[in-house]
Amino acid sequence: MKPVSIVGGGLAGLTLGIALRRREVPVTIQEAGHYPRHRVCGEFISGRGQDVLERLGLGKSLLRAGAIAARTGAFFLGNNTSPVRDLGRPALCISRFTLDWLLAEEFVRTGGELHQNSRATNNSREGMVAASGRPVKPKENGWRWFGLKVHARKVELSADLEMYGVRDGYVGMCRLSGGETNICGLFRNQPAKAAARPPRELIRGEPGSPLHNKLAQAEFDESSFCSVAGLPLRPRRASGHQECCIGDALTMTPPVTGNGMSMAFEAAELAV
Repeated sequence: MKPVSIVGGGLAGLTLGIALRRREVPVTIQEAGHYPRHRVCGEFISGRGQDVLERLGLGKSLLRAGAIAARTGAFFLGNNTSPVRDLGRPALCISRFTLDWLLAEEFVRTGGELHQNSRATNNSREGMVAASGRPVKPKENGWRWFGLKVHARKVELSADLEMYGVRDGYVGMCRLSGGETNICGLFRNQPAKAAARPPRELIRGEPGSPLHNKLAQAEFDESSFCSVAGLPLRPRRASGHQECCIGDALTMTPPVTGNGMSMAFEAAELAV
């Protein structure tokens, strides 16, 4: 078998590496960062991604690592609140801090070669797969888009998944194991206008809003706070790339849909 080199050890890259190692393909992953780490992510696996993980034999590993089921959802916009409704299919909620490390360990256990704190210098050679995450775009139609994430305790959710519309963005919250809640938001601002509110204030919502009231007693884990900027929201097609791309390296999954993590797993399976 010819070797495969994967640039990027996120969800798509690690899942592809594990799947190829299951077929005894020599695989090397180069990851610019290190594990474990926090990432801006909804930490919510819905859709067919769970099926991919089951076919890879990882379903039970996720449960042992603390993944919990999300069965209900509710939406909040201004002072309007939807009823708490059952999700069409239960999702899985798990911290990326835990999940990335679990997948990295499994990749190494299957015989994969993992290089952390390493960047690729030649992205066009044979057998190269780009899984290095979304490209950076400073502005989209005059707006700057960025994401924020933090874990918190003492957050009483009325549903397993809660989505809040806020000014120039939205915030989603879901339950994690150990009594934690993941709080993740997408926001935009215009560079020509006044500076945006501080990130921690943005993720709390406007004073007096349902989101702000929900987080009034929250205890934030400052070590989990992270951000990402330069988000490109326009879809891109595989035909526009010369190399093989999967996950966000191909195109960013539309926000709010709740299946960004699932699409990473599905892309990896399709690439196999």
